[in-house]
Amino acid sequence: MKHILYVVIMLFCINYHSYSQVGIGTTNPDNSSILDIESTDKGILIPRLTTAQINAITNPAEGLLLFNSDENEFVFNFGDNVTPDWSKISHNNSVKYSNTDLTTNINTGAYTNIPIFGTQNWNDDTTLYTQAGNTLTINTSGRYRITVNIAYRVPTIGGNTDQRVSVEAQIAVGGTPTGAIANTGYVRHANGHLEASLHITEIFEITAPQTISVQTTRGGNSAPTVFRSAGTSNIYIEKIK
Repeated sequence: MKHILYVVIMLFCINYHSYSQVGIGTTNPDNSSILDIESTDKGILIPRLTTAQINAITNPAEGLLLFNSDENEFVFNFGDNVTPDWSKISHNNSVKYSNTDLTTNINTGAYTNIPIFGTQNWNDDTTLYTQAGNTLTINTSGRYRITVNIAYRVPTIGGNTDQRVSVEAQIAVGGTPTGAIANTGYVRHANGHLEASLHITEIFEITAPQTISVQTTRGGNSAPTVFRSAGTSNIYIEKIK
């Protein structure tokens, strides 16, 4: 009788392991899953680690999923167990501002911060991005995409109607113009040729805390130049890693 019982138990175990599916909250796990969890009032809580704890993991598997409690976001190992690359999978935190100033001259003799931080369109994380005056401070180190759009015009001012204007723009990191330069060439204040636009998209590795601003300078003559109209110039910053 004991032998029969042993055979039944072994057959049960073989059948269980060959099925290799687990259902939690369901007795009918989906055929395509190894684990099927169902609930109408609860979720799944995965391990929550600090950045230091994550970096201390020995040989983390490729695809290992965790929650970074310092940055409040899910991360997974996009690299391998020798060279881990912790990439986030939650939404990218971003901030956007648009201009309101219509009188400040942005065609100056030396690179100068311009007043592009007028209206805050949104700020996903006010601890990550803090703004004051003509600069914004990034408070967490990482990789950031920064996009700048500037629409400008040459106002009608006596004595400057025939000036050819060429405004240059650069993103400034820590007060230093860095990366790509935007320049449209000359805009001639004659026959209605009064407007132009500048566009920059750059990606920077930022070591926090670090200030970000947009600086312009004149590439040609010195006629005053201003933002074209409210909301037509903007800066967008997004943390991508």
